[in-house]
Amino acid sequence: MKTYLMGILTFVLFSTATACGPAESETQPAPLPNFDFSTQTEKMTVKVDTLYSGFQNPWGMTWLADGRMLVTERKGEILIFKDDKFTGEKVTGLPAIYASGQAGLLDITTHPDHAQNGWIYIAYAKPVGNGGATTIARFKLNGNAITDLEELIVTTPGWNGGTHYGSRIVFDRENYLYFSNGERGSQNNAQDLKNSHGKIHRIHDDGRIPADNPFLNTPGAIPSIWTYGNRNPQGLYFDLENNRLWEVEHGPRGGDELNLLEKGKNYGWPVITYGINYNGTPITDITEKEGMEQPVKYWTPSIATCGMTRVTSDKYPAWKGNFLVAALAGTHIARVEMNGTRATGEEKLFPGIGRVRQVAQSPDGYIYAVMEGPGLLVKLLPAA
Repeated sequence: MKTYLMGILTFVLFSTATACGPAESETQPAPLPNFDFSTQTEKMTVKVDTLYSGFQNPWGMTWLADGRMLVTERKGEILIFKDDKFTGEKVTGLPAIYASGQAGLLDITTHPDHAQNGWIYIAYAKPVGNGGATTIARFKLNGNAITDLEELIVTTPGWNGGTHYGSRIVFDRENYLYFSNGERGSQNNAQDLKNSHGKIHRIHDDGRIPADNPFLNTPGAIPSIWTYGNRNPQGLYFDLENNRLWEVEHGPRGGDELNLLEKGKNYGWPVITYGINYNGTPITDITEKEGMEQPVKYWTPSIATCGMTRVTSDKYPAWKGNFLVAALAGTHIARVEMNGTRATGEEKLFPGIGRVRQVAQSPDGYIYAVMEGPGLLVKLLPAA
């Protein structure tokens, strides 16, 4: 079974690598061969069902009250799926997007009361000057068309270039909105409360700043900051059951982190890290410092952590309570076993499947993942 599986994956990855040259970067890639397979993981047998194979850089996904699923493309598109099939339709009326490098249209989610109020939220890079700014906006849909578009918050300052924009969006029990923002590749940003970069932010669902945010009364500080010292957080998850905010962020060369985020705390970048510079030189000679938080788990070498979810569904009893973390460079999904707030074990699921960008649990309890290179949407089905 393993030999068969790896043969399929090698074929798919080879097909992707040879079919996508630079001249095709802005065109719809040819559909990849559909590949479905079952594999025995440590805890259960899982069938991987390919639903779509035409993405370039998929980023976020969410489900609407009417049953449709929306998936973002970083270049500035939202594809519409229904009953696990691409409808051939896309959302119209998006705001202007600054698409460069890692900047573009990023995460998407619905309001916890979406069925009543219709609000859909996006994180994207808004064009600002010669660069962009991570921005949160919300809108409603009339059919496929955006209505009632509202820009809620724009991070500052704007930044030239496409490095480390974050960004994920989650809601807590009280409908506060949290979003992540990368430090733009400029290390000092993450420790400076006078800019928005390298931070997790907290706002009301309509963009207002909560009165109990930790730095609201700190002179010169950005009032939306919830935590700081975060390098490039591309995974964010709010555990409603236990009232905890979790994050994964990219380290440099080594030092990807899983963090439990708490109000006003400093997560250390770049003063402390378990990683080194990409050229092999040290960033710092310490991994711990008083007043700075330690990660719950770190990865060295880096797996390039991205989106994440926690399994709460009864459809995967052997995985319940585990985190599933997308791995870009690792080309797998990391299943992290938890005991309360401690990471106690890890399994690499589907090694070689591709650069996994996001993994999410649908309202009906199934796990989906999107990946770039190859541009797949897959559904994980527990074996009967």
